[in-house]
Amino acid sequence: MLRIALAQTAPRLGALEDNLARHHALLDEARAGGAGLVVFPELGLTGYQLQDLAAEVALRLDDPRLARLAAATRGLSAAVSFVEESGDHRLFIAAALMEDGEIRHVHRKVFLPTYGLFDERRFFAAGDVLRAVPSRLGVGVGIAICEDFWHLQTPQLLALDGAQILLNVSSSPGRDLAARNDVGLGTATSWRTLMRTYAQLTTSFVVFVNRVGVDESVTFWGGSEVIGPSGEAIFSAPLFDEGLFLVDVNLEDVRRERITLPLLRDERLELQARELGRIIAERAGLATDSTADPGAQPGLDVAPLSPADEPIRLRSRRR
Repeated sequence: MLRIALAQTAPRLGALEDNLARHHALLDEARAGGAGLVVFPELGLTGYQLQDLAAEVALRLDDPRLARLAAATRGLSAAVSFVEESGDHRLFIAAALMEDGEIRHVHRKVFLPTYGLFDERRFFAAGDVLRAVPSRLGVGVGIAICEDFWHLQTPQLLALDGAQILLNVSSSPGRDLAARNDVGLGTATSWRTLMRTYAQLTTSFVVFVNRVGVDESVTFWGGSEVIGPSGEAIFSAPLFDEGLFLVDVNLEDVRRERITLPLLRDERLELQARELGRIIAERAGLATDSTADPGAQPGLDVAPLSPADEPIRLRSRRR
């Protein structure tokens, strides 16, 4: 049995020291409550709407403040998110798995949204690696950050790489207020559909932790969840309320579900790799594209119109 603590917090924008202190306090509270895994939201150490503040609150992985936070995880596993500065001074939205006093693994957000109210590519570099990592919990853990889960390949690759618990740390703004949605909030309805689908298709636990509070007039809705490997919700946190929520899960459920429904076993990875190689080659103009118009240039799928036989002339006006 594993007790998971969902830290549905409202970080203060740009207030790194205050947010660090809050993380330390919540780790202590979670430990006292018997938790083995604590999950914080995306950019829980900094707030989300940073823009030009990002460089001021960025942390290198050798920063003593991260080391002290990792030291506070003795006897625990924790997913913590922050702005990471690389050695060559690129900034990433990152999440670290900290265990028993050490930083075990760091995930850099792979997919950076630039639609709607999002403009992450303007301030951050995109990560290039998706890896599951063994953990002190006895199961593999895969970490993703918000938008990463809006791309099918993310949960699939993490599960195929050995993850039995998929963590998504998020700063999802609340949008589409409407009574027609299940919980009166379109964003929450969409996320709940994703979480249940991914849990069932990967036969994994899915832990979604979303922040609350307001940054620069943007409101975040919370609604953190734990979904079992059958796709059923084990726990759903309230919308908009800050709190530390403790949820018990039986990790044996993964074994039972994967034996009963061996979807991961039956994935055809060689077929997927072959077809993806073909698609990549066709899009790059390195192979004939079977979906392109006849006469289209390599790498393009639409052929230009042939020039008209007769030039177009303007008719003179009749008097």
